[in-house]
Amino acid sequence: MKTLIKDQESKGFAMARIDRKRAGIMTYQKPTPEYIIIDHTIVEPEFKGKGVAKQLLYKVVEMARENNLKIVPECSYAEAMFKKLTDIQDVLK
Repeated sequence: MKTLIKDQESKGFAMARIDRKRAGIMTYQKPTPEYIIIDHTIVEPEFKGKGVAKQLLYKVVEMARENNLKIVPECSYAEAMFKKLTDIQDVLK
């Protein structure tokens, strides 16, 4: 699985590809320079259950750490994972 971040001025996304197909995407908004809001996580049906969403979340967390950003998880998946995974709670706003 290959993941990448596409960051723009007021928003961005992490995308996962498997065998050149888009496996999933996690989008976020950047309302201020200090934090981002994860607003959607979508995994394509054929890739469900393969850890795609978790890989996307870890990619966004990595980007947040590198840029000293905090994260507000608005989508239900990200919110549940932030409650469950203690190793990413350092970037939780």
